[in-house]
Amino acid sequence: MKSVAAFDPLPFAYGQPGLSGRLRTIPEDFQVREELDFPLDGAGEHAWLRVRKRGANTDWVAKQLAMRANVSPNAVSYAGLKDRHAVTEQWFSVHLPGRPDPDWHAGPHPDFTILRTIRHSRKLRRGALSGNTFCITVRDLHGDPAELASRWQAVIATGVPNYFGEQRFGREASNLERAEAMLSGQAKIRDRHQRGLYLSAARSALFNEVLAQRVAMGTWNQALPGEVLMLAGNHSIFTTNALDETICQRVATFDLHPTGPLWGAGELRSGHSIKELEEVIAATRPLFRDGLAAAGLKQERRALRLIVWDSTLEFLEPGIVVFTFRLPGGAYATTVLRELIEMA
Repeated sequence: MKSVAAFDPLPFAYGQPGLSGRLRTIPEDFQVREELDFPLDGAGEHAWLRVRKRGANTDWVAKQLAMRANVSPNAVSYAGLKDRHAVTEQWFSVHLPGRPDPDWHAGPHPDFTILRTIRHSRKLRRGALSGNTFCITVRDLHGDPAELASRWQAVIATGVPNYFGEQRFGREASNLERAEAMLSGQAKIRDRHQRGLYLSAARSALFNEVLAQRVAMGTWNQALPGEVLMLAGNHSIFTTNALDETICQRVATFDLHPTGPLWGAGELRSGHSIKELEEVIAATRPLFRDGLAAAGLKQERRALRLIVWDSTLEFLEPGIVVFTFRLPGGAYATTVLRELIEMA
């Protein structure tokens, strides 16, 4: 098996950018707001809290809320991890069956603020988001602004490869190194949260390798025979063995997206050369391939293409540019930015 260090650099859809800049000079340069796609009913045994945090880890905030409510950390849920070096707004839920809310605003903390509280009948589950809205400032921009504007238009018109971002893999790919140690039996990881992080990193790395090959082939945004296609908006999938004009048109208009594997137990849904490619890549990482299946994960799919919504680009002054855009849940803003600017 190839070592973690043997992962190749991910190819660009539009060629390596000729611009450079600095991201996250201050936390306010990277702002994220979670969006829900369902109403909260105002009653039930789960307290939902909308929290703004600055320079804080999501899991750490969850533990602070658990202490404030005098409950186990397992009673606190959130939809997804948010960047630490950022200002983010996200939802948490706290299971309080038969108990009133504590004074959530007692003893305010400098790193997070509770913006809103409301009761709901169900807990907040991972991935239960319609998307995230980003406002990102890049400073010390060097390069041709016309190139940036041109790349931005290409991204808006076509999308970007839906890579998992570097943060999924930890600092210097440390989550992958730990996944390798855990799955090889060299390390015992008993903490459920940590184990989940390492399995997720291994799964994401296999997906990125498949997507990287499709980008290199120029087919990351096209449907091929044997493709597993995903319906935009609801993640329903189906396999197409023969392409027709209707399928190709639906892919071109972003109604359907080609997908890649999130590895686990079971048969791949893909066919023809697509299945062969996915199997060959997984075979180069047998420890990850077999370990993910043995851990009880099931074969799933993720869109290869990421579409950017509600976007703006603004040059505030020479050397400073601000992007705003919306992405579906599970997508990474850094995946969009890497096609535009090389970050120092």
